[in-house]
Amino acid sequence: MPHEARAVVALKKGAPVEVLPILVPDPGPGDVLVTVQACGVCHTDLHYRDGAIGDDFPYLLGHEAAGVVEAVGAGVTDLAPGDYVVLAWRAPCGQCRACRRGRPWYCFDSRNAGRPMTLLEGTELTPALGIGAFAEKTLVAAGQAVKVDPSARPEAAGLIGCGVMAGYGAAVHTGGVGSGDTVAVIGCGGVGNAAIAGASRAGARRVIAVDLDEGKLDAAERFGATDTVNSRGTDPVEAVRALTGGHGADVVIDAVGRPETYRQAFYMRDLAGTLVQVGVPDPDMRIELPLIDLFSRGGALKSSWYGDCLPSRDFPVLIDLFLSGKLDLERFISETVTLDDVEPAFAKMQRGEVLRSVVVV
Repeated sequence: MPHEARAVVALKKGAPVEVLPILVPDPGPGDVLVTVQACGVCHTDLHYRDGAIGDDFPYLLGHEAAGVVEAVGAGVTDLAPGDYVVLAWRAPCGQCRACRRGRPWYCFDSRNAGRPMTLLEGTELTPALGIGAFAEKTLVAAGQAVKVDPSARPEAAGLIGCGVMAGYGAAVHTGGVGSGDTVAVIGCGGVGNAAIAGASRAGARRVIAVDLDEGKLDAAERFGATDTVNSRGTDPVEAVRALTGGHGADVVIDAVGRPETYRQAFYMRDLAGTLVQVGVPDPDMRIELPLIDLFSRGGALKSSWYGDCLPSRDFPVLIDLFLSGKLDLERFISETVTLDDVEPAFAKMQRGEVLRSVVVV
């Protein structure tokens, strides 16, 4: 029997989102029905609304969420009704070439729910990142629901599902930050500050925050930045070099994802340093660099997909760090809003006024 629920839907490209009733089916084999408690407002949802990710409208938005399992489908043995979960947009299949080679964090055939959610009149919805959690209920594959300690309140726990994991993992997993490293992070929004927290936690000797906004730089210091650079009136490449003995940083994380920040990150590295891009660019963006510089500077240029995380392994660890006071998830929350406030939250995010707005359902 389908469940009726209120949800945030993007009906057409670039149009304001609408809160509409939808139908969520009972879970089929391998699926779970989740009652959503909280969901963060992420740039990726805005990309979906604006058609920058695809054209499979209408989209059911929201993906950075925590909630409680309401029902499970046939064959689901590791989850039960009442379990407290954080939703993940990667659920390794176990069978693709990445999984078979022992690299499930690169899974090329991530699992999603087998049954579609729809508008009341039957139009199928495309759930953002296979989740669709700006809703009272959502249907996901069992592998997308990661059981965590219920002591973590959902407004904070849900942030692990995307932004915090992406930034933290960009530093720890993709960038391989280690004890004594110097790290620069460009862009001090939610993802960038999570990268700063991850680098600090991994033992970086110096963590340099780069942003145009003094308020965000102040926040970056609270997440573990040892130095800040306001790039509005300063050449950030030269500033980072000056802070690292003239050499550049061992690891530079671009949490913005624009050609100009990528170029800055490229030249901000020490020789043989690592550049990690975790900020998501628009599809029409291009970057041009001298091939001789690519060769002569060496090192590694990496893209970080979801912080190269394995949700079943990493989500419980980050929740434990939060509960032990070693990762302050509460500090990422700028405001809590309702489903009806998602469109204004998008505008605040675009203006750089918040780290994270969190929808409480």
